[in-house]
Amino acid sequence: MAIIHVKNVSHSFGKEKVLDNVNLLIQEGEIFGLLGPSGAGKTTLVKLIVGILEATQGEIVISGKAVPSLELLTDIGYMAQADALYSELSAKENLQFFAQIYRLKKQMQRERIDNVLKVVGLSDHANKTINQFSGGMKRRLSLSIALLHQPKLLILDEPTVGIDPVLRQSIWSELRKLKEDGMTIIVTTHVMDEAEKCDRLAMLRDGRIIACDTPERLKEKLRVSSLEDVFLAYGGGNL
Repeated sequence: MAIIHVKNVSHSFGKEKVLDNVNLLIQEGEIFGLLGPSGAGKTTLVKLIVGILEATQGEIVISGKAVPSLELLTDIGYMAQADALYSELSAKENLQFFAQIYRLKKQMQRERIDNVLKVVGLSDHANKTINQFSGGMKRRLSLSIALLHQPKLLILDEPTVGIDPVLRQSIWSELRKLKEDGMTIIVTTHVMDEAEKCDRLAMLRDGRIIACDTPERLKEKLRVSSLEDVFLAYGGGNL
């Protein structure tokens, strides 16, 4: 069953059109990837889905409700490319702040904070202030904040940038578990091995979707062995 319906969506910043007639159906309980180079429109599209931006043209519907919608915000976990953290607070204090915004009860706060710190491998750094964190640690904390309120829809914009390969593998393992529990996950990436891990994938170039299917079917259709070859074959250029 489709949870997200993107219908004929275009978006412009002034005279610059960054999305051009995008149509997508994203199914409940799948990991859906948005693959494309910088400037392809991936971040703009996820901001429209979250409701941070409003489409110039077309509409986006999530679970039968038109976006933007305040009612939907509690169902969405969003990790942006830029880390929105309070540098003078500890990791745990940052999580407590967001837990209060999500109105989690005290007992639930403790359980969820312990759980998400474990997921991203930051349990031993819970009491360190953010100004002591590396870039990769900040990304991991941002991911834990997005997971804190157990959203039905998780949207991750380049979630593993600056994260080492071992932890990246661990995070993807956790994403698969969340998917198995029924969570719908949207991931933007320009990394081919991450795109391969998605259930389905939309390839974007210059604000348009040039291909959309499972990674395997995309390769089978063109009889190629890699997603990079698929991207090139559809006129996507280099990532």
